[in-house]
Amino acid sequence: MFRTALRNVLAHKARLLMTVLAVMLGVAFVSGTLVFTNTLSNALQNSSAKGFDQVDVAVTAKSQEDKGNTIGKTPELTESLLDRSAQVPGAASAIGVVNGFTALADKDGKLIGGGFQSQGGNYWGTEDTRYPLVDGHAPSGANEVLIDSETAERAGYQVGDTVRLSVDGPVIEPTVVGIFTTDDGNVAAGGSLALFDTATAQKLFGKTGTYDEIDVRAAAGTSEEALKAALDKALPKGQVETTTGTQLADDQAEVISSSMSGLKQGMLVFAGISLFVGTFIIANTFTMLVAQRTKELALLRAVGASRRQVTRSVLIEAFVVGTVAAVAGLVAGIGIGAGLRSLMGTLGATVPDGPLVISTGTIATALAVGVVITMLAAWLPGRRAAKIPPVAAMSSLHAAATTKSLVLRNTLGALFSGAGVAVVLAATGMDGSTGQAPMGIGAVLLIIGVFILTPLLSRPLIAAAAPVLRIFGVSGKLARQNSVRNPRRTAATASALMIGLTLITGMTVMAGSLQQGIDRMASSSLRADYVVSMANGNELSTDVDKKLRALDDVTATSPLRNAPSRIDGETEYLTGVDGSSIGELTELPLDSGAFKVGGGQVVVDDDTAKSHGWRAGSTFTAHYEDGEGQRLTVAGVYQGNEMIRGIMLDNRVLTPHLTDPGDMQVMVKTADGASDATKDALEKALGSNPAIRVQDKQDISNEIAQMFTLILNMVYGLLAMAVIVAVLGVINTLAMSVFERSQEIGMLRAIGLDRKGIKRMVRLESLVISLFGGVLGIGLGVFFGWAAGELLASRMATYELVLPWARMGVFLLLAATVGVLAALWPARRAARLNMLTAIKSE
Repeated sequence: MFRTALRNVLAHKARLLMTVLAVMLGVAFVSGTLVFTNTLSNALQNSSAKGFDQVDVAVTAKSQEDKGNTIGKTPELTESLLDRSAQVPGAASAIGVVNGFTALADKDGKLIGGGFQSQGGNYWGTEDTRYPLVDGHAPSGANEVLIDSETAERAGYQVGDTVRLSVDGPVIEPTVVGIFTTDDGNVAAGGSLALFDTATAQKLFGKTGTYDEIDVRAAAGTSEEALKAALDKALPKGQVETTTGTQLADDQAEVISSSMSGLKQGMLVFAGISLFVGTFIIANTFTMLVAQRTKELALLRAVGASRRQVTRSVLIEAFVVGTVAAVAGLVAGIGIGAGLRSLMGTLGATVPDGPLVISTGTIATALAVGVVITMLAAWLPGRRAAKIPPVAAMSSLHAAATTKSLVLRNTLGALFSGAGVAVVLAATGMDGSTGQAPMGIGAVLLIIGVFILTPLLSRPLIAAAAPVLRIFGVSGKLARQNSVRNPRRTAATASALMIGLTLITGMTVMAGSLQQGIDRMASSSLRADYVVSMANGNELSTDVDKKLRALDDVTATSPLRNAPSRIDGETEYLTGVDGSSIGELTELPLDSGAFKVGGGQVVVDDDTAKSHGWRAGSTFTAHYEDGEGQRLTVAGVYQGNEMIRGIMLDNRVLTPHLTDPGDMQVMVKTADGASDATKDALEKALGSNPAIRVQDKQDISNEIAQMFTLILNMVYGLLAMAVIVAVLGVINTLAMSVFERSQEIGMLRAIGLDRKGIKRMVRLESLVISLFGGVLGIGLGVFFGWAAGELLASRMATYELVLPWARMGVFLLLAATVGVLAALWPARRAARLNMLTAIKSE
């Protein structure tokens, strides 16, 4: 039986090619994902570890917990603590580290590094081995700065050039006096790093005489643990904490690994979808192969082969095919992993150098996935073939499915579908966070149910295409009949395309609806023409509001000033606003009371009010950052959203209690409204500062939309793999169908149907099957998009379902294109059959 199985594999090389390709693509995706994420993670971890080579023990301030009505204050790392750290037994040296956001502009005035990756710090001097100089000298004074070599190369800066930058205030224009290299992960990710002398850095970052961290080097013969113990003994207990360089590197590696796991899981989900789609193709292929060899298997049973031996022979074939496909997929996956790393470089994302990581786990996973998926898909056809009595198989009496099996299948499909719809509908009434898991379960149940019911659904849906097919005469009529001749085969082929289009359509519906909701939120809740904020999300200087308020064209401004407080023993953030103008700048629907902010009156969003049991007229005591308490009255409860929420009170009440006030953003209303000229005027008034963004409502919506567009494009790209696999499935099905109907095609040719008619028949059959899968996929996608949107609507009041009719038309056209392209080779093969040879074939 083993030799027979191997002979069958070699005898049907062409028939199994599509199956090998389907498995290979899925395995390539899995192995490529593992190779890429492992390589990237390894490179980032190695690069990060190098950054801690100069640190044996790091000393940081220990955050103090909030107690009672007092907000804990983080102690400062002073110059005296630095001196004490350097004098600890076993310490060779100690460096005080200062760092923070530093917006560095390129030669066109645009921000380098995308905001969050734009960093600055202090250069300790010639003994600072963290940042080796490759050109120039150490900075001295406020007019000198160092920049990293990668930023210098990207922006075209050289020693002697003047650069524009901002930390937390006006733009300064120091001279580049040196260029250094670094293993900093932010720089590796495409950011920038600017270094000043220590005194200048402390002044710029508002940390005069203090540090963010103290890095201590151990003397020769002193271990990290011994140095840590000495520091713990010498430094104030409860105010600082110490961490070894090894632990810092391990923690950073864990953070990198954790962040990469999200990317890896996301990519593996789509790889799983491709394999799931491929499973249909494999099962379809083996079903047809077994059906074509029914008489051969019957003869084996007649001469003594047992059912187990017949099933085993089919599984051996699947094992051989799966192994070949898995090995090919692994090789292709290694290429995909290398290609993705190169692609990131071409897209501007800097990836640290490092070897391509091909782990034993990757190899084992690729081989296991390929072999196991193929054997599982082939098991049912093999088992079904083994159960057919030899006499029935020789007379082909087994071909039609029994009424009992059809009733059982349809009943199961109806139960799964009904349960899936019920669970999804129940999930739509839940909260956004609690409803995610039930909705996922319901979606899986519904997809399984529709897949089981697809043979039943194929007849009425394909019959609906009959009027159009009649236009094509005999070829169209034959195509319709061939499409429903074997409903199970048609169902398996259409389901492969259905799954891909379900996900694509669902994501498109959600993205479009979400964008509409964001646009409505920005337009309905904001009356302000502009919102001014820092590029990295940090606080603005309070001078920004003063400068904007002084402009002639500005009619109203309000800074949003966040500050922690203690209310009922819990930390609650307050939002300070200009009480006299906030009503002009926002439009927030009220649930109760009046929108009055001033003195002891505040307004509260509905969620916060509900959590505390407040309503209009309620009073509470807020303890500010300085420990003082004040009795406040809820003047009104408004409907919060993702852009504006929280407890609003007047800045004249809040600011006196703040040690270092700063604004998260400033809302601005102008006399002439939003325009390019007004925006330019505002930016110039703020010194054309690269750290500050001036955005109108459309800019805010577009910024949020960019994230969803990026995710959607990634989904389209990843799901393209599933569509490619689906195309292979249609080709495979048609090729097998043409082979099975060779005698029938020969008879059609003999009675007058020409080659063009044969080609048209096969193409129309492919088109009908693909459109059938497309209609099911788009229908399910719209349903899932609506259901997921209902979950989002519980958190976003402005969410509104938007059906992207144009894109859905494109998706249906894509399904039709899949059908046309998939039919090219099978149609040509059918048309070239010799009619006499075909008639004589069995």
